[in-house]
Amino acid sequence: MMKSTDELAHEIQNSADILDYLEKNRQEMMLQSLPEYLDKWLAQKNVSRADVVRRSNLNKAYVYQIFSGKKYPSRDKVLALAFGLGLDAEEAQTLLKQAGYRELYPRDPRDALLLFAIGQGKTILEANELLYDHNIEVLE
Repeated sequence: MMKSTDELAHEIQNSADILDYLEKNRQEMMLQSLPEYLDKWLAQKNVSRADVVRRSNLNKAYVYQIFSGKKYPSRDKVLALAFGLGLDAEEAQTLLKQAGYRELYPRDPRDALLLFAIGQGKTILEANELLYDHNIEVLE
């Protein structure tokens, strides 16, 4: 079980030696590339790249380029991948962090609607409809 960010922050604050902290928490560090993380999500969710393409509403060639490391997706594209992978809200937040983007922020109306859609297990098309109905930019 992975430690929470709060647990790690607490350990850093209480650590007398940063090298000990780094060694002790090596498995907790984000050291992999985005394609490596995506491959782990594929295995964990038991889905194929073709499933991700279909459920993310992204271009097939683009998705395959992301998985191969040839393209680096924008935050919106990472969110589309989260829908494609069938991630829940917590997992989607983790994927955003793994990709180097800020998490969905519940005080931001667009992020709140996306959190709601992901939490309700909606498709990306349903999420975009929800955004559109509130005059908010849809996921491209």
